[in-house]
Amino acid sequence: MHVLLVRLREIGDVVFTTPAVRAVRERYRDAHITYIVEPHAAPIVRHNPNIDELIVAPRVKGLRGLAADIALGRALRARRFDLAIDFHGGPRAGLLTWLSGARERIGYEIAGRSWMYTTRVARPRQLRGRHSVENQWDLLGALQIAPPDRARDAVEMPIDPGAAAAVAARLSAAGVAAADRLVVIHVSAGNPFRRWPIDQFIALTTMIARDAQARVVITSGPSEQGAAARVVDGARASLKAGSADSVVSCGEFSLAELRALVDRAAVYIGGDSGPMHVAATSRVPIVGLYGPTLPVRSAPWRDPAIRAIAIEPDPLPCRPCDQRVCAPGDFRCLTSIRAERVAEAALKCLT
Repeated sequence: MHVLLVRLREIGDVVFTTPAVRAVRERYRDAHITYIVEPHAAPIVRHNPNIDELIVAPRVKGLRGLAADIALGRALRARRFDLAIDFHGGPRAGLLTWLSGARERIGYEIAGRSWMYTTRVARPRQLRGRHSVENQWDLLGALQIAPPDRARDAVEMPIDPGAAAAVAARLSAAGVAAADRLVVIHVSAGNPFRRWPIDQFIALTTMIARDAQARVVITSGPSEQGAAARVVDGARASLKAGSADSVVSCGEFSLAELRALVDRAAVYIGGDSGPMHVAATSRVPIVGLYGPTLPVRSAPWRDPAIRAIAIEPDPLPCRPCDQRVCAPGDFRCLTSIRAERVAEAALKCLT
């Protein structure tokens, strides 16, 4: 049997498919499973043991992109897939699923695109209090697969040995010993609606480095290295000279390296973004910052016995939002979260 799974992006959403991927493997033990993903999120599933083949499909705009997708679709059709599942639901993912010509094609019931699938699953458009793993898992109902269980069906991302070796070398070069207790703080997010203020990150880093007797490693996305540098410099300036080296800067980490770094940590702190969901594939405690989003939809999906603390603002009439326009205009869902609350949660995880 040949199975095609499609989930092009984003990082967190691809992480959220990994329990479903494992369930499909358990349902079809001898199947050849192919997964299509865009380059940015490919590291999440590159070493997944339940996937036989990974197709990385770059996103190209305009007619060139359409031509490339049609060519990919023809190649998929020649493979004669028995089953295709579109976990994404977007126009491009739907087109590739349809072009595959799979005998059974499962996707969401979406106006204008439902005809691309042979089996359609309802997906309400409004925001709802249900985890994204469960929303994607709905597609497996047509295969008589039982609902997911957090402990049994946790998200996963195997550690790349090469990335782990690279991280160990960089930490050693930065003066971090194997016995040091690490706290990883990720200071960036995918969009401004999920970005906690820099001054609060500086205050948090200072508190953790001073009170937890830990080495704090600051990480960020590739476009926000400047923000990470400001946090490092600001925290070091606030600390006494003898403890300033508790704040560590090791440069940019790839997704595979971030996964290996988190495995060295005692706690991970960051906003609701792809890196937090990478961290959720470990057994490391997590302190997550939720502004416009809700933990019920995107909290770490793993064994509830592993500590995960959600930091949220007080109830707001505009929350959750679609993250296109801040109705009050001041991002109060994030700016109302103070560093002291986050530091207190982190210290609980460290004790």
